[in-house]
Amino acid sequence: MVTPQLGRFGIWVGARAKPTPELAYHLETLGFGTLWLGGQPADLALVEAAIANTSTITVATGIVSIWAADARELADSYHRIEAARPGRFVLGVGVGHPEGHGEQALKPYGAMVDYLDVLDDEGVPVERRVLAALGPRMLELARDRSAGAHPYLVTPSYNEGARAILGAGKLLATEQRVVLRESAEDARELGRPSVDRPYLGLRNYVNNLKRLGYSAEDVESPGSDRLIDDLVVYGGDAAIAARLGEHLRAGADHVAVQLVQASGDDVPAGYTHLARALGLPRDAGVQG
Repeated sequence: MVTPQLGRFGIWVGARAKPTPELAYHLETLGFGTLWLGGQPADLALVEAAIANTSTITVATGIVSIWAADARELADSYHRIEAARPGRFVLGVGVGHPEGHGEQALKPYGAMVDYLDVLDDEGVPVERRVLAALGPRMLELARDRSAGAHPYLVTPSYNEGARAILGAGKLLATEQRVVLRESAEDARELGRPSVDRPYLGLRNYVNNLKRLGYSAEDVESPGSDRLIDDLVVYGGDAAIAARLGEHLRAGADHVAVQLVQASGDDVPAGYTHLARALGLPRDAGVQG
């Protein structure tokens, strides 16, 4: 199996932020290895536009929800993109937020197995897809039926257990929130809402945080300071780089940074600042 080349650091952007092809190009020029697009529909139109406007950056979905996207339609979109730009796309799928999807969501593991069966039947290669995985069973499924795992809302300590399950040679691409603020008070004010809602109201995320050692009080909305400080990286450039590096040292291959910015912040400038903090201009164009 050929592991997708994601680089050490990428950027995770949710669909609500309305990422543009110009943003994809900006991130590519800064040296980020992958653009992760959250909440994508089955037609993958944003993915296709981002790939068309760039030449080297990998574009991945983080994630396509199996409850919201027909597997055969998604497979058709994968093949269309792969035919036009071979090797540039990684398909991330997951159960997302089972809440609100009725009785079918009561057995997310079985639903994911069925979904992967369809992707297999439609010829989507195992090595070009990853699973959103948190718990042990889903990590085992990611190991056995995909290129690896894309866990969301976790700490570096999570990676050690995940790597033990995935084993060597499987991709572990971990999401991490960052705010470009040095004061704890400012960072918590900006970062807490992105953790609190909806994630502290969703059982799969809450259960995973409890497995990581957080108490019921920590994960009760709006989240304890301890929890927020662990899930939202902040500080000076050296501190941010060091915290992101902890993921790599703990077993991750790649960190998908979700930069949380205030409404008045200069979005492209924020990514430029982050790239410089991580030393990426010196690594521009390097994948892997």
